[in-house]
Formats: sequence, structure tokens, C-alpha cells
Amino acid sequence: MEYDDARSGSFEPLRDIPGDKFVVLGLVTTKKPDLEPIDVLSRSIWEASRYFSRDRLGLSPQCGFASSVIGNRLSSEDQKRKIELVVHTARSVWP
Repeated sequence: MEYDDARSGSFEPLRDIPGDKFVVLGLVTTKKPDLEPIDVLSRSIWEASRYFSRDRLGLSPQCGFASSVIGNRLSSEDQKRKIELVVHTARSVWP
């Protein structure tokens, strides 16, 4: 589920997902190279866990790195840093 900007809304719809499912939160944007602060990503995951079990949540970029015909303006190094951010954040939230 894409949650990389304010337009995405709240995590409340997660409460309607059956408990036997796994939800991946697309919190890391692929639209720009700036890295989201880990504390902001962690807070978002904890906020989402108010509506759906944290043990059944995951973290990912919000979409592919070429989500439009012309792609997004991210270098391969930017993309690598985004993936490293996902891994580092996940390790801090789900030790």
C-alpha cells in the first residue's frame, strides 16, 4: 500500500484487512532522491500498527523506480540508498 505522501491518507483502512494477510507499507518514495528520516519511517510503521499487527507489516519503496514511461529522476546510487534505507529501517523496527 502506497503511503509515501500526505495524499495517501491515514492508516485507518488497515483495520479492514483480514488478520491473516500481510501488508507491505510503501513509505519510501521513488519519486525523488531525498531520503526519508528513519525516525519518521519508524513512527509511520508504529502508527500503522495501531490498525494492523506490526508482526504482519512490512516496509518497501512505494512503487518501482521506473513507475512511469519516462521513469523517475533517481540515479542508480539514489536507488541503492533507498533500498539500504528500507533494510536499515526494517532492522530497527523488527529486530
